Amino acid sequence: MTTTILLVDDVSMFLELEKGFLQQSAVKILTARDGKEALAACRAEQPGLVFMDLHMPIMDGAECCRAIKKDPKLASTPVVLITSEGKEGDRQACLAAGCDDFLTKPLDRHLFLERARKLLPSIDRRDTRLPCHIKANYRAFGVTLSGFIRDISQTGVYLASDSEIKVGTELDVIFALPEPVGTIVHAKAKVAWVNTKSDRRKPSLPEGFGVEFLSLAEGAASDLSRFLQKSQGTTSPAWKVS
Repeated sequence: MTTTILLVDDVSMFLELEKGFLQQSAVKILTARDGKEALAACRAEQPGLVFMDLHMPIMDGAECCRAIKKDPKLASTPVVLITSEGKEGDRQACLAAGCDDFLTKPLDRHLFLERARKLLPSIDRRDTRLPCHIKANYRAFGVTLSGFIRDISQTGVYLASDSEIKVGTELDVIFALPEPVGTIVHAKAKVAWVNTKSDRRKPSLPEGFGVEFLSLAEGAASDLSRFLQKSQGTTSPAWKVS
């Protein structure tokens, strides 16, 4: 049975952003523009998880969350309220409403999916990861270093490197997709996890770190998608470029 997630915000931009975060997950996405619509959707569809903005017209997120938690048929529905960054009053309103967790804007994709998977373990990462061997340069703290991409997806790469680097470090990454695509990809990215000698999270991979794309240069996302589609079904490692 497909899991349903309800996204609630009166601003279309934020709804589209959150839908984009979930595009690689096997979920059914519903949307609502205010708390009244959200409550009706919860009663009709009984979603497995709700992400809801705090400040909305007609019925705000806190009032809707309280109504969900008071309804015996909906009380167990996890609700994540979304607030404006740095406003202590908003945080207190979220907690008083009985929400299961909260996030702050601007929304971070990694944190958003982390909350989703914590509250709804059935959410899987569905992006295609392609084994490869592609040389890449990356820049952090004003220093340019190099390594090899050992797998790649639409949302990030695993970069084999013996450089010591911390989770959360932001990078500029550049690499060339092999022919027939041949595009030079420039990406703003950050380190999502590390795989070092002392902390071997994935022993099957060489030392290095997982990188999550924050933004790609214009046209690179579609070229990367085309590359992944063309390369599926090839023998691992799919590509070798030095």
